Amino acid sequence: MSSLGRRTASLGEIEPAGSRHLGKRSAVALAGDTVLVGTGSGDLRAFDRDLRPNWTDSGSETCDGRLVSIDTFEGTAIVGERGPSGAVRCHGLNSGDLQWRYETATDVGDPQEETRFLLPFVADVVAGDERVYVAARRYERCDDGRTFHSVVYAFDPDGTVAWRYRADASPISLAVRDSRVAVAYNRCPGDHQCGLVVLDRESGDERTTWDPGTDGGRRVGDVSLLDDGIVVASHGDYCGYLLNDDGSHRWCVPLATPETVDGERVYAYPNHVHATSAGAVFVTGNTYPEEGRETEARHPNEHTAVGVTLDGEGAWREPVGGFATGIGTAGGRVAVPSAQHFRDRDAAGHGLEVFEVADGSVSTRDADGVLTAAALDGERVVAIEEPVAYHDENDVRGEYRLLVES
Repeated sequence: MSSLGRRTASLGEIEPAGSRHLGKRSAVALAGDTVLVGTGSGDLRAFDRDLRPNWTDSGSETCDGRLVSIDTFEGTAIVGERGPSGAVRCHGLNSGDLQWRYETATDVGDPQEETRFLLPFVADVVAGDERVYVAARRYERCDDGRTFHSVVYAFDPDGTVAWRYRADASPISLAVRDSRVAVAYNRCPGDHQCGLVVLDRESGDERTTWDPGTDGGRRVGDVSLLDDGIVVASHGDYCGYLLNDDGSHRWCVPLATPETVDGERVYAYPNHVHATSAGAVFVTGNTYPEEGRETEARHPNEHTAVGVTLDGEGAWREPVGGFATGIGTAGGRVAVPSAQHFRDRDAAGHGLEVFEVADGSVSTRDADGVLTAAALDGERVVAIEEPVAYHDENDVRGEYRLLVES
C-alpha cells in the first residue's frame, strides 16, 4: 500500500482539536462505491470511489449538531447527531434526500446547557437485517453527581419506533447479530447496574445481563457478538471477556490492569473490541493513575491492540500509536485511527493501523492531523483527518479532510 494521503477530499473548515481530545465530531462509512462522511458542521456528504462529490445534504433545516455516527441500511444512510435535538436522520443513498428524522431529545430530555458534554448524543447506529438500532444518551450534572438518561431504539425502515429500552446509564456501543442486540454501558451511576445488556431484536426484551461486578460507575467499553458468545471490553477491571450467551464466563484476559510504573499504580481502559471466528482484537486507551487524574507514568499496554484466540490465548500485541476515538471493522480486519496522547502531545501518534484479527498488523500510515474515524472494506480503507493545534505551539497540523487508500 502507498501513503495514506494518496487520495484526499477537503471537508471544509472545523475548529482544530487541542492538546486534549474533543470527542466524536465526524463519522465515515462505505457503501459499495460510495464513501459517506458525516461532518462537524452537520453536513452529510457522499463521494464516489475516486472522491468526486456525488451530493451534499447541508442539513440547514434538519440539523442542529455534529454528525457523529453512521451506518447504511437498504439503500439509505442513517446518521446520528450530537446536538440539542440529538437527531437520527435517514437519507437516500443515491440523492441524499431526507426520508425521515427523529429527535431523541424527545425521550432523553433537553440539555441543561448547549455545551458538548451536555448535548444529547447518538452514540451508535447499527443496521440489522430488517431494522436499524440506535443508542442515544444525555448527561447532566446534579447535586448528587452525574446522571444519564438513555434510550436504545429499534427503527423500522419508515422511521417508526418499533421499541425502546430505557436506562439511567450511558450506552457507548451496540452490536447486532441474529436475534440479539447487545448494548455496552460505559457508565452506570444510577439504578441501572449492568454494563452489558443483550436484548431480543424483535421485542426489545432483556435476554441477558452482565456486569464486571466492580466498584464505581465504569463498566463496559465495547461489545462484539459471535454466533455462540459475547466478547466484552471491560472498563470495570480493564480485562477482556468471552461470555456464553447466558452471561457465564468462558475466559477473562487481562489487558491493561493496574501495574506499578515509577512507583505509581496506573491502568488503561480497553475501549474497543472486534471479534470473529478467528479471534478477538481489543484496543486500549490512555493511562490513568489509581489516585487522582494526572500522571507522568505510562502503562506498558496503553494504546495497544491485543489479539486473542477464541481459546483465550494471546496471539499478538502491537502498538497503535495514540488514542483511538473509534475503530472501523470489516470481516477479519480492523482499522484503528489514532490521535496524540493528550498528555504527551506527540504528533508521531497521528496515524492509521490496519490489523488482521488472526495475525496482527497489515499496514501502518502516518498523518499530519489527528485521525478520528475510519471504515474499510475488501478494497479500501478510509479515514477522517481533523486539524490539531497544541496549546503550547503556534502551528496547526493537518486539515479537515477525507483520506482514502486503495
